[in-house]
Amino acid sequence: MDEFSGGPPLPEPADIRAAQRRLRPLVRTTPVLTVPGAEFGLDDSVTVHLKLEHLQHTGSFKARGAANALISPLERPHRVVAASGGNHGVAVAWAAQRLGVLADIFVPSIASPAKVERLVSYGAQVHVVGSVYQDALDASTKFVTESGAHAVHAYDDPEVVAGAGTVGCELSDTLGPLDHVVVACGGGGLAGGLAAWFGRSGPALHVVETEGTATFSAAVEAGEPVSIEVHGVAADALGATRLGDIGWRSLQAVNADSLLVTDDEVVAARAWLWDGFRLLIEPAAAVAVAAARSGRMDLTPRSDGLTAVAIILCGANTPLSPL
Repeated sequence: MDEFSGGPPLPEPADIRAAQRRLRPLVRTTPVLTVPGAEFGLDDSVTVHLKLEHLQHTGSFKARGAANALISPLERPHRVVAASGGNHGVAVAWAAQRLGVLADIFVPSIASPAKVERLVSYGAQVHVVGSVYQDALDASTKFVTESGAHAVHAYDDPEVVAGAGTVGCELSDTLGPLDHVVVACGGGGLAGGLAAWFGRSGPALHVVETEGTATFSAAVEAGEPVSIEVHGVAADALGATRLGDIGWRSLQAVNADSLLVTDDEVVAARAWLWDGFRLLIEPAAAVAVAAARSGRMDLTPRSDGLTAVAIILCGANTPLSPL
């Protein structure tokens, strides 16, 4: 791993490939659905590859990073801690159960009862603390200090980011060279992992957020990660209030593109994907679809006039309710 600026180390392609080998017995190699660009309202020269990562264990890409964080240390932790009532907490609980590790998950009182039940079903000890995420995070930090348990950060952990980057490995192995990759961003774990895998010479990386979850956009404007207030339809999954340091440095290194979409565009994209492809995804995953359909993304073709675009459908932890 590359280390500079005094921050946590940045994963390199070799780290991500090693993570892929470690994770092979645990995680699913998710399929790719390839469709003509015309079906996305794009030019006929465009081919769209939908990476169906919402079919991953626990319903999101988070399973990759959580599992890699548990199996990477030379000495496997006997107890892990995470603060999250969302996809990360579920992924850590799942990975811990698979690997025979105790898991303590701290959630705020606003956490969905259904998600708390799922955490319990994976054998986690659930601690409901305070009314907001920060309360749960503070309590989990204190617990780690007192218990000596191993904390697994949702996105600013090198092993978590390397695990998330294995999505890029699979795209390269399955599809070969790409021109553009489109991904939603919360704390920057998945986007940073893709940036670390593909590098500056790889495809253009389009980092998409809603106007209410714009951590990367705010960091680009300020020149560094800054705290924001999050709100809107995708805030439950893209709810980080500040972009992670690893994600920020990784995305800077590849000059990633920042694009914002509205909540209305996300809702429409989610319904459109269900109507046209019978793919049920959560709003956070629909953020990337909304961007591709917006007409605001620069999809510069290759020299042969053809363009290959991969869109990551990152999660499907959503109720079976009308869209």
